[in-house]
Amino acid sequence: MQAIDLDNNVDSPDFVALDKEGQVILIAEFKGFPFHFTDKKTKKYAILRLIDYSELAKNIIPFVMLVDVDNILIFKWDGKFFSEPILCLNTANVLSHYEPEFSSRQIFSLYLTTLTEAWSSDFSYHWKSQMPPASKEMAEIGLLQRLEGGYTQI
Repeated sequence: MQAIDLDNNVDSPDFVALDKEGQVILIAEFKGFPFHFTDKKTKKYAILRLIDYSELAKNIIPFVMLVDVDNILIFKWDGKFFSEPILCLNTANVLSHYEPEFSSRQIFSLYLTTLTEAWSSDFSYHWKSQMPPASKEMAEIGLLQRLEGGYTQI
């Protein structure tokens, strides 16, 4: 099942999070080893892909996330404008809760996506902890509440 049925010419995001009503609330792109979003062209291309996807969606997708092995960047999208990052988290600090050897391994894109999905699912179902990493920060931007009871699609 695909979250949004769009024109085949638009690349789907690497990750989609939906709220408990099935509304898309977050889309994301991932860059694992050896790539990073610190490269301006890589970041720009990822943002443009996510904007293209967001603009064709029937509803506004309020959050966009870029994840690499260094940082998790979360942005707001209002349907026209893409904000500066509203939250920047250290990826190792967050995802080492799900992969204790995160800092000592090469983490490729697919595994990075899987670990982020585990983190997101922890907000939805608290399968690993009652307070997943960065719960306070996610609540402050209004994303935690929207993830609770929701689900993800990779």
